[in-house]
Amino acid sequence: MDLIELHDIRKTYRLGEVDLPVLMGVSLNVSRGEFVALMGSSGSGKSTLMNIVGCLDRPTAGAYWLDGREISKLNASERARLRNRMIGFVFQTFNLLPRTSALENVMMPLIYSRENLTDNQKKQRAVSLLEKVGLADRLDHLPSQLSGGQQQRVAIARSLINHPQVLLADEPTGNLDSRTNAELLQMLQQLNSSDGITILIVTHDPGVAQHARRTVYIKDGLIEQSLSI
Repeated sequence: MDLIELHDIRKTYRLGEVDLPVLMGVSLNVSRGEFVALMGSSGSGKSTLMNIVGCLDRPTAGAYWLDGREISKLNASERARLRNRMIGFVFQTFNLLPRTSALENVMMPLIYSRENLTDNQKKQRAVSLLEKVGLADRLDHLPSQLSGGQQQRVAIARSLINHPQVLLADEPTGNLDSRTNAELLQMLQQLNSSDGITILIVTHDPGVAQHARRTVYIKDGLIEQSLSI
């Protein structure tokens, strides 16, 4: 069974009295443990598709299964619970709380977790993840005291705190220099190969896409082609 199954997904936004179709019937399967790049130009529909996969939005029509569960009809609260349990997010803007340490930023999603962890268990899990991303000596640093690459590493550690099955990365290297960009992509490859996390990365950059095992091209709201390495 594929982890992600999308069947004829359509999304239309209503702007006043005008309908704006964004996704025109997307079908896509992603196997457990895959590393897939979703590539397309601005306005192609790739971020809208990412939002649907990430349970941040729901399709206008079509069906979406995640880990065998049909979720396209779930309400907002049901999607939120599923999102917190199964999906991690990394964005182009790091979305860290500015007056909160790296350690506390990573621990933040555990507030909404159903796991019955003690404060010490929460701290130890966050420390372990920050060590994993190479920030063992930056636990108490505020975001303003970290470089862009370090802030993105904190964001990755935070995305992993609830042991998600899927990691969704939306243009995660957009604000990074080329060297930091390469380091981040190597880290994602490591998480995929060593930890078996399914990764879907949205990008317009062919250099980023080549780090994935499969590249899916989207244009004008439709899958144009899918190429595996």
